[in-house]
Amino acid sequence: MTDGIDWEAAIHARRSARSYEIRPVAPDTMAKLKDFAGRMPVPFEHSVNSRFFAANATRRLYGNTVTPPPDHAAFMVHTDELSVSKAGFVGEMLILYATSMGLATCWYGHFSQAELEKLMPHPAEQAATEPLNRACAEGEPPQERAICITPFAYRREDGLRIYDRISGALMSHRRKPLRDLLLDGVTEESLTPDVLYALELARKAPSAANGQYWRFHVSPDCRGISIAMPVGHRRTMWKHPNLDIGICACHFWLGLGLKGVASDVTLTEEEGRAVWRFSLKSRHSRG
Repeated sequence: MTDGIDWEAAIHARRSARSYEIRPVAPDTMAKLKDFAGRMPVPFEHSVNSRFFAANATRRLYGNTVTPPPDHAAFMVHTDELSVSKAGFVGEMLILYATSMGLATCWYGHFSQAELEKLMPHPAEQAATEPLNRACAEGEPPQERAICITPFAYRREDGLRIYDRISGALMSHRRKPLRDLLLDGVTEESLTPDVLYALELARKAPSAANGQYWRFHVSPDCRGISIAMPVGHRRTMWKHPNLDIGICACHFWLGLGLKGVASDVTLTEEEGRAVWRFSLKSRHSRG
């Protein structure tokens, strides 16, 4: 984990912002973002490509609801479930890093694919006439595509849109209590302080429509933790809930690191679910 970053503060501060100042991010800040994207330490191998691009101040990228700021990144990945979940982990690391530098961000899963093609040409073959970036049809082979995008901008505080006010007050900040996310009768009182701390950060993860699909399984000795959707979870409008599970796993891993707890991390697919497993080892020195 990267030292010198207050990950806990970034997790608490991160909010989905949809009103931005239409000015570019400072060049030195963008340089740091791009450098971090290329070297970020994660506990698994992956092929997620964080591609930075510039957008025009029109409403074609997000439809009629959001005026894009200049700076963005797209998370390019193959659309198999494990790769999508890894994109959630990697993307959230980058978003939290941006948050730590005072930037506004937001996970966007629905956007104009045609407009993105104009702004960020790339070799992957994708339909330029597709109005929204949707999931592949069932049975369609995985392909590389922009699974989500995020702006990097300065939040616009004056004239904050009504949508932001409503979502901020009623939905975006609310999280289910940890007791509702623990499986098999595990209680908060039975958790070790380190695991409790990491799970509290995990439950604060963002998710599509604040769905909070994740559930936590904790072994009796608190040394084995898994994060996944419930068995039989039915997908609704958002076709990539395993991306949200990766975001949650990112928060948990960062929480362990903040407590100096090392872990072995594995990711498997079970019944269409990405299952993140953390095998806790002894505390390590953070130097």
